[in-house]
Amino acid sequence: MNPLSPIEPLAVDRIGCRHRTLLFALWAVAQLLLLLLQPGPALAAEPCPASMALIPGGSYRIGAAAQLPEEQPGRNLRISPFCLDRTEVSNDRFAAFVAASGYITVAERPLSAEQFPALEASERAPGSLVFQPVGGSGPIEELSWWHWVQGADWRHPEGPGSDLAGRGQQPVVQVAYEDAEAFARWAGQALPSEAQWEFAARGGLNDRIFAWGNSWNPHRANTWQGPFPSSNTAEDGYLGSAPVGSFPANGYGLFDMTGNVWEWTQDWYAVGHGPLADGDDPIVSSAAATGDPRDPGVAKHVIKGGSFLCSPNYCSRYRPAAREAQSPDTGSSHIGFRLAAPIATPGATPGAAFTTAPPLRG
Repeated sequence: MNPLSPIEPLAVDRIGCRHRTLLFALWAVAQLLLLLLQPGPALAAEPCPASMALIPGGSYRIGAAAQLPEEQPGRNLRISPFCLDRTEVSNDRFAAFVAASGYITVAERPLSAEQFPALEASERAPGSLVFQPVGGSGPIEELSWWHWVQGADWRHPEGPGSDLAGRGQQPVVQVAYEDAEAFARWAGQALPSEAQWEFAARGGLNDRIFAWGNSWNPHRANTWQGPFPSSNTAEDGYLGSAPVGSFPANGYGLFDMTGNVWEWTQDWYAVGHGPLADGDDPIVSSAAATGDPRDPGVAKHVIKGGSFLCSPNYCSRYRPAAREAQSPDTGSSHIGFRLAAPIATPGATPGAAFTTAPPLRG
């Protein structure tokens, strides 16, 4: 029998302790590897409907520090992946919605006597805003090119005498915000937020002035050529709106994110991005913190993209960062929309059940 010396029990304890520590460390590494290798939510083989493009999501800086005041300050945001219509909603698509639902747009309804008590019944007849060029060489009054035209609506974009013959693939216009929301509910989708829209419009090119780079190219979008509002040379081939998809797509496969028609977003408008919350997928969902100083007391939504009426000498908001305000109850001959949807997981219908939109009205 060889009894242990006084120091040997201590050595044995230390060896056992090191052994247990090593085993614990190996177990911890194994758990970490399992966590890292665990798959995230699986995507369906086709995460978006065929009519939509997959927007990969990521981080970017919304707005533009060196442009217009309403685009400042720039904010660093993160956007989750989502689906977005490749094109603006066309007249044919909107007609299918109306045929299926019986929906009546805002422009097809008489003005409210409660909202416009000073107007005679004949003056409250249905109508909407229509652009008309202004001629002459003298001074031109601001906004004198817009006229309230009775009988103007989505079926008659320029008023009585105009129609949709041969225009089925042009973007639907004369749609108010609630009309776009009603269509979204019918489709089971939603209007994009401003942050989503701008991220998608950039097409993967962060901090560029335009959707394709830093140099303006009038042949990449449907805009106004010539001195606005008197003479459009139609150098790009169109005096008014063009059929959707007529110009080159951006890096995400989206058409007409620049020009053609302005597009509704969910966000309420304020000068600058101050009301936009930090974090992922932000949206200005409360009208209380917003406003347009040019029209005090009227809450408006953000519209994006510019239109066929934007020119270098007026508007020039054909940039991803550019934004404008529009009253939700007013359509016009140069405002349309497109829809967004979540990416699909296995077993789900691509692009379905994005949000709960207000019920159909009309």
